[in-house]
This record gives sequence, structure tokens and C-alpha cells, in this order.
Amino acid sequence: MEPVYRSVIGIARVVFAFEGLRFQVEGEENIPATGGAVIAVNHTGYLDFTYAGLPPRSVKRYIRFMAKKEVFDDKISGPIMRALKHIPVDRGAGAESYKAAVSSLRGGELVGVYPEATISRSFEIKEFKSGAARMAIEAGGPIIPTVIWGAQRVWTKGFPKRLGRTKTPISIAVGEPIEPIGPPNELTEKLRKTMQEMLLKLQEGYEHEPGAYWVPARLGGSAPTLAEADKLDAVDVAARAAARQAREND
Repeated sequence: MEPVYRSVIGIARVVFAFEGLRFQVEGEENIPATGGAVIAVNHTGYLDFTYAGLPPRSVKRYIRFMAKKEVFDDKISGPIMRALKHIPVDRGAGAESYKAAVSSLRGGELVGVYPEATISRSFEIKEFKSGAARMAIEAGGPIIPTVIWGAQRVWTKGFPKRLGRTKTPISIAVGEPIEPIGPPNELTEKLRKTMQEMLLKLQEGYEHEPGAYWVPARLGGSAPTLAEADKLDAVDVAARAAARQAREND
């Protein structure tokens, strides 16, 4: 029994109903009923983790998400994140976060990971980090590819949040488990290819508004291309590094 997690999910469902969000979920049967597994999720918006947590409820399970340490440091969100047993990620000390995730997997937990690491501003699948593959191999548990489409319309990077009654359709697909076999780089590429195919399939059945900010350039939207988004990300990384250096010099 996890009363805090159950309460948070209950509140989330009320909020989703208020917003009129229309979920279409497929592949729930691919969530293992027991045992550790890496839940690999594409990252297009700030609320992806709340939507990704819905399919595991079909087998009464919860996801322990890896999230940046700053969320845990916040006086409001921090206590909640710790109560939900999520895993803090300190980008300056990633080894400890990795060990904690592997320990959770070995303990039979579902661990949520964004292989892209940061939000994809192009809303395409970006290059993947190898962490999901490495921890799955080390813990001996499968990777469950999970793709969400439509979440970026609710709240994404660089645009105002839309938390009113938007009646936004959100599609979620859970793919077949990928066994942790092979070198991490090959497993990572297999995961990325799988999730790319899943995303394309979800997009086929989704209505896209021409020129909309949340629609990929490939589909006629005004979102940056993958290459353009990579350049924007590089600028952000440089800015964060400069700010960190400035703090250290003070």
C-alpha cells in the first residue's frame, strides 16, 4: 500500500477530468505485473511523467521516475517526490543516481527514464543517452518503450502552460518489452528505433493543426527541425555552464 502515491494519482485524475483530457492508451498488457523494468519515455513536455504513470495502474504498479535534483530541493515538490520514492538526478554526480536506479530495479521497481534526457523542442525523437540500456543490462530487467503524443500541447518548453479545460487528446503507446541483451550502444539504438516507429504510428492517427507550435516541421508545424532544436539545446547547455562557472568563481 502506498497511500501518498495513491492520493497523488487520485488528485491527478481529478485534474485530468477537469481539463477534459482525452486519453487513448494501447499496449497496457506490455507492463510487467511483477519485477523490475526500465520504463523508457519520450520527452516532449513537462507533464510526461504524469501521463506515463497511467498504463502501469492497469496492473496496480507505480513508476519511480528519475528527476533532476532541483525538483527534490524545492520545499513544496521535494517532500512529495521523496514520498513517492522517485530518484534524484544530480548532473554533477550522476554515478550515485545511476546506482540508486539500478538498486530500485533489482528491488523489483519500475524505474522511469527519459533517454533523450531533456525535452525535445522539435517533438521528434532525439539522440538517446545510454543510461537506460546500461541500467537494464546491469539489473537484468527489460526495457518497456513508452511513447506519448499530445502532451506538448498542455505544457512544453518555451510556451505557456494550458491547464484549463482544453479537451486535449493524448495518445500513449506501450511497446513490447526489450530484453537487456547486447552492448549498451546497440541496445540504445534498438530502443531509439523502436520508439521512433511507435511515435510515427501514433502520429498517423492524430489530427495536427497546420503551422501550430506543437506540430513538428515534418508534419507542417512551426516547431524547429531536429537540427535547429539541437542548436538551441547547445546554447542552453553553454549558458548553464557559464552560470555554473560564475557561481563557482564567486
